[in-house]
Amino acid sequence: MNIHALRLFYYVAETGSVTKAAARLNISQPAVTSQIKRLEKDLGLPLFHPSGRGISLTLFGMELAKQAGNLFTYEAQIEEYVEDYRQGRKGRLRIAATYLPANFLIPGWAARFKAGHPGIEIEITTTNSQQAFEQLQRHEADVAFYGGGAKEKPEDVDWLELLEDELWFVVAPSHPYAGRTVSLTEMMREPFIMREEGSSTRERLVALCTTYGLKPPQVTLQFSGLGEAIRSVMAGYGANFISSLAVREYVEWKQLSRVYVEGIQLSNKIAVCTRRNETLPAALQQFIELCRQSLNNN
Repeated sequence: MNIHALRLFYYVAETGSVTKAAARLNISQPAVTSQIKRLEKDLGLPLFHPSGRGISLTLFGMELAKQAGNLFTYEAQIEEYVEDYRQGRKGRLRIAATYLPANFLIPGWAARFKAGHPGIEIEITTTNSQQAFEQLQRHEADVAFYGGGAKEKPEDVDWLELLEDELWFVVAPSHPYAGRTVSLTEMMREPFIMREEGSSTRERLVALCTTYGLKPPQVTLQFSGLGEAIRSVMAGYGANFISSLAVREYVEWKQLSRVYVEGIQLSNKIAVCTRRNETLPAALQQFIELCRQSLNNN
């Protein structure tokens, strides 16, 4: 079916006049008449009753005009959706993120973005770094947020570093080391409360000890969750080596205290990762820009 001819017929039926339809579409009356006659021939059915003045639709013509109206209304809705998507007003963002950004940064960013973009659906998956990159590479995520130590970057991923997150030694305010500066040897004699083996921060602590030729500290309490480990230290037992993002507020509220270790300054890199050589949708560009602006304003 010739959609252009169908559109001409629809406008004639809607306006009730070939003249009005031609003026609305900015084409000549003979062109409209010719296209509609060709459409009738292609369909093998008459669209108009012979009439001396004006136009009179056949029953088939009336039903076809109704169906054509539905088609062109839907076409307009599609065009509107495409433009909204192009401008970042509609769509979906699938975010894969490692623990640190997923828990301490993205919730606030997503809430602010959603307030200004109600037509964007946001789906956030918390996972480890390997799975985050795999989801990105398999097109199961539109963007990946990574938080951790120095890591070899996948060749097919663009990497934009957003900030560096310091790693802190923390204890309860009542601990003898609270607020003090001590040596790494002294710090490693303390019992530690940590997440399970394989967690990135625990691996960083072991690597630190290896670098300085020290035996890693004894982990006397082990949790699978970060919150549980923090609360145990707050209760007055042991020490933790942890992201400042996770404990900064507790330190400010004097529920935890930092221990400064001589010569030791370590950090995590928080980065946003996208597929290389791929044009980012407008909504994703706007979300990343909001993340950057939020960090600049802090």
